[in-house]
Amino acid sequence: MKTRVVAAAAAIASTAALLAPAPAALAADAWPAKAVRIVAPFPPGGSVDQVSRLLAQHLAEPLKQSVVVENKSGASGSIGAAAVASAAPDGYTWLVVFDTHGVNPSVIPNMPFDTKKDLAPVMLIGTSPMALVAHTSQPWKNFADVLAEAKKKPGELAFGSIGSGSLGHLAMAQVGNMVGTSFNHIPYRGGGPLMTDAVGNQVPMAIGTVFLVTPHVQAGRVKPLAVTSAKAAPSLPGTLPMAEQGVPGFEALAWWGLLAPAGTPKPIVDRMHAEVSKVLAKAEVKEKLSSQGMDIVASSPADFEKFLNNEIDRWAKVVKDNDIQAGK
Repeated sequence: MKTRVVAAAAAIASTAALLAPAPAALAADAWPAKAVRIVAPFPPGGSVDQVSRLLAQHLAEPLKQSVVVENKSGASGSIGAAAVASAAPDGYTWLVVFDTHGVNPSVIPNMPFDTKKDLAPVMLIGTSPMALVAHTSQPWKNFADVLAEAKKKPGELAFGSIGSGSLGHLAMAQVGNMVGTSFNHIPYRGGGPLMTDAVGNQVPMAIGTVFLVTPHVQAGRVKPLAVTSAKAAPSLPGTLPMAEQGVPGFEALAWWGLLAPAGTPKPIVDRMHAEVSKVLAKAEVKEKLSSQGMDIVASSPADFEKFLNNEIDRWAKVVKDNDIQAGK
């Protein structure tokens, strides 16, 4: 009789264990139980900061917790990314990255984290053309004028980007290679500082996302010379692609993505993905991002992982071909 009771108890316990939610599911059910942090690895004022704050603003209500943005800038976004890579994978730390995230592994030696292994892709938020702009007092009317002068003065015409190894930096290096000239690159610590100097005419040209430069163009503080997409950008009407101004076949798109520390429970990643997708589908959010040049993608984690790996491989070749190094 005692043996039967023990056996029955064991069977009940075994059945209960099978029916009980997995630890990850329990964690997802309880998440979030405190404030959620989004790390923006660039200074305030740039596009990464703006996207991060827009998400934070609209995520607080559905998550029923405060969502705070922490700017952890430096080294083309790798300092903030390293902080998230080493954070607890509990769903309380997230990372909004820019296209530099796919370039940094090739440009920055001895990064303290593995881009592919230590961070989990959550979503490709969107893409955007970049635009080359100049202060309104500069003489060039378009990019064709810039190229004509650059060919006469290789290495002299200066332009600013959001940092060494940024997509803008690599794009201009590749353009120089394609047309047989070069430019003088001035690296900044993010879009905010870059546009401050561009508006102040401290740097003659600046390359940044259409998202970043459009407000300054609309305010009449800088003038657009070209975009890096294959087609014209609706938010910068009349601005021709570089491909139509002397660099045939050229195209380069900026992008933004959301990541989490590797090992973050899948149910939590799925919940965050779902909530961010809802935010990006809101009419007011779509209008704000689209008006500043972003094409919303809202990809799956798997599609973002594939996209990111392709970006890493693509720009690694450009870095190697142009001998681009951190800080240069």
